[in-house]
Amino acid sequence: MAATPANRLESRFGGVTLEGEPHALSAWFVVGLRLTMGLAFLGAGLGKLTVFAGEPFDAAGYLMGSEGPVAGIYAAMAANPAFMDVVNVVVPATQILIGLALVAGAFVRLAALGGAMQMAMFYLGSWDVGGPLGFVNSDLVYLIVFLAIGAFGAGRILGLDRYIEQLQVGGEALIERYPKLRYVLG
Repeated sequence: MAATPANRLESRFGGVTLEGEPHALSAWFVVGLRLTMGLAFLGAGLGKLTVFAGEPFDAAGYLMGSEGPVAGIYAAMAANPAFMDVVNVVVPATQILIGLALVAGAFVRLAALGGAMQMAMFYLGSWDVGGPLGFVNSDLVYLIVFLAIGAFGAGRILGLDRYIEQLQVGGEALIERYPKLRYVLG
């Protein structure tokens, strides 16, 4: 009986099948990607705190200077002081939480979704369509990286998600008892 390779990628979508066998080092690079993005977001969030920045974080300047399809929406957001009070807390707080989750490998898919959503907002706000491939900027790259981290189930590789999924609840593994948690863990 021939052994099926444990390290196999396969997906079918829209009538297209993709398949391959990643290199044995792929798991290390997935962990490296998760840790790098986690530390980057943790650093970005901490850098917005007054204790490190020296002054309170204010996203209004970024929102007012945005270009592209959301410029009007972002300008209206920046002009609303109550909304900005919330944004100025939510942005650094979510960046810190996303960073911590990725570094720990806990709730990675949820964190990756949050990171991708934030990068989508940054991408739309820093609209750069100059040059032959101007639509590809670092914000778009980070958005795709976050989606890849979630797709890889990067929290199961040297991360806490591997253990969280196996916690016993009512005599069965958490992920077996509550299968929808697969969307936030991994």
